[in-house]
Amino acid sequence: MSSLPDSDRPDLDLTAIRRRLNDRKAELEALGRAGADVRGPVELDPQVQGRLSRMDALQVQAMGQEQQRRRQIELKRIAAALARLESGDYGWCVNCGEEIARKRLENDPSVPTCIDCAGGNA
Repeated sequence: MSSLPDSDRPDLDLTAIRRRLNDRKAELEALGRAGADVRGPVELDPQVQGRLSRMDALQVQAMGQEQQRRRQIELKRIAAALARLESGDYGWCVNCGEEIARKRLENDPSVPTCIDCAGGNA
């Protein structure tokens, strides 16, 4: 296991990475605000809507809640990646300390682990 470096990775455009992370963060936050009404309470008054309509509304609500849960997970990953950028640890595996492949970071700039650790080979 190698120790984390004191300096940033010279092979990475950290400014572009920070911009991508912040853009994705803003997009996820906007999606969360836009979908708030779908995740809200469902009207269950049988005088207002039929049984199938209520079932559809409950299903839509559950899907909206799951989408929000996934957005929150991604937002946490983005926040952690931004923190690693600030600390100079970005681009290094949080498990083993090895360098994360540049192509892997280009694919998902919030990824915290090298491919070996992500696959459970560590």
